[in-house]
Amino acid sequence: MIKAISPCIKKCTLDKQNVCMGCFRSLDEIMEWSTSTEIEKENIVANALQRKETIVFREKG
Repeated sequence: MIKAISPCIKKCTLDKQNVCMGCFRSLDEIMEWSTSTEIEKENIVANALQRKETIVFREKG
């Protein structure tokens, strides 16, 4: 099993919904990362990627 790597890119800025505009994780997801299981981390990364696509699409719209 491959360990999930944090998507943090050290460009932390939260938007109005408490989503980091660097990694697209929610503040709760960021805070839970260190205690999350590998499966939970994979879900967090998947959620962040989906959130990123939604935000980028909305901005280009």
